[in-house]
Amino acid sequence: MTKSELITSVSEKAGITKKDSEKAISAIIEAITESLANGEKVQLVGFGTFEVRERAERTGVNPRTQQKIVISATKVPAFKAGASLKEAVAE
Repeated sequence: MTKSELITSVSEKAGITKKDSEKAISAIIEAITESLANGEKVQLVGFGTFEVRERAERTGVNPRTQQKIVISATKVPAFKAGASLKEAVAE
């Protein structure tokens, strides 16, 4: 599902215009992004949790040259599905 398909689906299910639906979805994405950028966790009970995880520095291999390289530590966004979402997908 693309963002535009999601906007259409939300507008139909909520009975609102596509324009309002797009504003709402964009606001949700922006709020989640800001929270994660600030190192905060976003929990949506029954759906899941968005959080920031730290990846340690590690050694990798450049596939082109086969030379060992150091991949620096970084922070990455992660999502853990909630019980209700897991059950819905499993059906």
